[in-house]
Amino acid sequence: MRELIIGTRKSHLAITQSNWVRAKLLEYKPELSIELEKIVTKGDKVLDVTLSKVGGKGLFVKEIEQALLAKQIDLAVHSLKDMPAELPRGLVIGSVPIREDVRDCLLSRDGLTLEELPTGSVVGTSSLRRQAQVLAIRPDLVVEPIRGNLDTRIAKLRDGKFDAIVLAVAGLKRLNLCDEISEYLSITTMLPAVGQGALAIECREDDQEILTLLQGIHDEATGNAVKAERAFLQAIEGSCHLPVAGYGVWKEDKVHLTGLVASPTGKPVIKGTEIGTNPLEVGKQLAKKLMEQGAKEILAAV
Repeated sequence: MRELIIGTRKSHLAITQSNWVRAKLLEYKPELSIELEKIVTKGDKVLDVTLSKVGGKGLFVKEIEQALLAKQIDLAVHSLKDMPAELPRGLVIGSVPIREDVRDCLLSRDGLTLEELPTGSVVGTSSLRRQAQVLAIRPDLVVEPIRGNLDTRIAKLRDGKFDAIVLAVAGLKRLNLCDEISEYLSITTMLPAVGQGALAIECREDDQEILTLLQGIHDEATGNAVKAERAFLQAIEGSCHLPVAGYGVWKEDKVHLTGLVASPTGKPVIKGTEIGTNPLEVGKQLAKKLMEQGAKEILAAV
């Protein structure tokens, strides 16, 4: 086996995730030699504008995918929720390891829960999905955009720029920052982003050696669940700058998929569930169902 190079963003979380994948691969094949290549993406450079205004999901993966196609790296580790529904020609997701906690959580300056925040409190999130669901429950709160890596966002909360912020539990767990959490938000309160809590290991579709290797750390239940979520996202034509959520669970050879499309104002919210044995079909069927219930009009307005 040749020496492998993993492409990763430079953030603390991205490097932690890539080192975790590196360790898993070495557990599976101890004879491997694996290096990390840190790559700066557009999403890391443009920090003063909300994601929806500068191109959404592809911002955190494009430069890394270009390095993959140019054969400067052998594989790339991404947060699956950062990946567009369609991949560039020639690239595939070779493995989805076992998923971390999928939930979102609230960090507040005084340890208050979402219900306890005073009227007019300012909640920071860069996600329209989170904004819509916060305002659906608490229309009396003010939601403002926040950008930057986890450490930066937590610092902005401490500095008093926000009364609370909403983050993914998975990232905080991976960085041992769970002490910062004021409230874990249930999936019924805050349906996660498509792919949240999961890692995607991307490689070239013609690199059989890497594809075979990656199967050794693939988790089938996670893979089937996120396949349904991503099929739903693709059928909705969603990206992370649209208020779309989706969460699947694979059990007893079926995927149970819940999806949501909401107006950024929190009203209306359209939600539904679909169950079936074929993850791709379940995703498409749920998208069709929500579109017929009015999701199309919400997305057109956004």
